[in-house]
Amino acid sequence: MVRAIRFHETGGPEVLRYEEVTLRAPGPGEVRIRVDAIGLNRAEVNFRRGTYIEQPVLPAGLGTEAAGEVLEVGPDVARWAPGDLVSVVPAFSQNDYPVYAEEAVVPAAALVARPDGMDAITGAAIWMPYVTVYGMVQEVVRVRPGDRVVITAAANSVGMAALQVVRHLGALPIATAPSADQRTALLAAGAAAVITDEDDLVDAIRTSTRGHGADLVLDAVGGPQVEDLVRACAAGATVIVHGGLSGRPTPLPGGGYAPVWLRRYRVHEITTDAAALRRAEHFVRAGLATGAFTPVVDRVFDFDDIAAAHAYVDSPARGPGKPVVRVHRA
Repeated sequence: MVRAIRFHETGGPEVLRYEEVTLRAPGPGEVRIRVDAIGLNRAEVNFRRGTYIEQPVLPAGLGTEAAGEVLEVGPDVARWAPGDLVSVVPAFSQNDYPVYAEEAVVPAAALVARPDGMDAITGAAIWMPYVTVYGMVQEVVRVRPGDRVVITAAANSVGMAALQVVRHLGALPIATAPSADQRTALLAAGAAAVITDEDDLVDAIRTSTRGHGADLVLDAVGGPQVEDLVRACAAGATVIVHGGLSGRPTPLPGGGYAPVWLRRYRVHEITTDAAALRRAEHFVRAGLATGAFTPVVDRVFDFDDIAAAHAYVDSPARGPGKPVVRVHRA
């Protein structure tokens, strides 16, 4: 029996329960891991509420990002062995392989080896943000040196990774944030300019790009703001909507703007494609090795404080980077 976090009804953080569950043995293509740390994401908050893109099958577990140690491998698993230190990337449904637990069974294809010397907290925080960004700027489009790239909600974990990746590729990252409170942290993380909700979004993007407009937008917010982002683009630009933090429908923009590509994107496009995930892994490891990429961990919560952790993930007071839950101490 292992302790796991589940919920029997949708709602606020108070619906989360600690339960003793029997963990099955790994089947073909699966591994069982000890979960040492869990990366938190708003996807889990929305899944718990019943507002995510897929509905929970109750009683439901949560989570797709973790770091730990392989304990057991199933049939036909060749790459991994007990004792391997690994991270889990989001490549599956939370209904099928939840990782909010002391131990979890996950697909072997969703594992990447932790870099030498990397602790579990960092290992749980790194892969989803950087792999998400890699997919957008190297697989969907190819960011070129000098490109003007707008990154919305830039203080979240994907946004902080995007600032570093865009800088690394020689492009100009322009961050948006709800308030000026995050300006200093975003400038320190590499933003060339920071636009807040107090600014006129279209004018501020035009000013920050010296009238050129954005060549690429990485938008985590969605909703009506997308129309303004499109209007602030240069001809031939791409707007990639990879999140829905606004919680509102994303309309198709009206006329009167330059010809722009508008695209939806999910990290599963990369993590469920073995070749693309291998390329992403090499890209991230290279950035870590050179020091171009520095994972940003926001707050670390204990496993017993999961309700507080979920409340924090959804709070406007959260800091830059990725909140993490520590399950086992080293």
